[in-house]
Amino acid sequence: RNITEFGLFVGLDGGVDGMVHLSDLDWNRTGDEAIKDYKKGDPVKAVVLDVDATKERISLGIKQVGGDPMEKAGGVVKKGSQVTCEVVAVQDNGIEVKIVDTDITTFIKRSDLSRDRSEQRPERFNVGDKVDAAITAFDKSSRRVSASIKALEIAEEKQAVAQYGSSDSGASLGDIFKAAIKKKDEAQQ
Repeated sequence: RNITEFGLFVGLDGGVDGMVHLSDLDWNRTGDEAIKDYKKGDPVKAVVLDVDATKERISLGIKQVGGDPMEKAGGVVKKGSQVTCEVVAVQDNGIEVKIVDTDITTFIKRSDLSRDRSEQRPERFNVGDKVDAAITAFDKSSRRVSASIKALEIAEEKQAVAQYGSSDSGASLGDIFKAAIKKKDEAQQ
C-alpha cells in the first residue's frame, strides 16, 4: 500500500496493514537496494513475524518466505568442504562468486585466487566461469562464508603427497605425479 524510508506497508485481509522492515526484504542485499524492486500496488508474499496487539502492529517478512539460504546450505557448505562456484563479478581485488546449488555469494580475494602468485590475477576470470574452491569459514550467525581457491590447491597437494610420496623424500609434486602415472600405466599393461 505504501513505501516509506524504513519499509513497505502491505495490505492484509480484513483491511489491516502489516509492515515489512527494510531488514526483512532480502537476505543478500541491503534494504535500501531491495526496496527499489517494489512499487505501490505490487502483490507480495510475506510471512507474519510478530503481532503486537497493544501497539496494533503486525511485522511481516518477505525474505523469510523462501527460508534462510544459510540454513539450507548448512548441510552442504561447511568449513573444509570443496564447492563449485560461478563467477558473478570480477573486480581489481578479487572475484565475487555464487556457490552452485545455493543462494550464497562470497568474495574470493586476490591472494586466495591461486597458490602461484603469477595466477593471482582476477582478470583471468570471466563472469559465468565455474571454479572449485575450499570453504575456509562458514558462520551462520554472522552470515559470513569465505572461500579460497588457494586453500583447495594446498589441500589437494597435501593429499597427493600423502598418497604418492612424502615431502621428506625430496621429491617434487611433479616427480610424485610422474611416478603415480607410471605405476598406473604399468598396472594397466
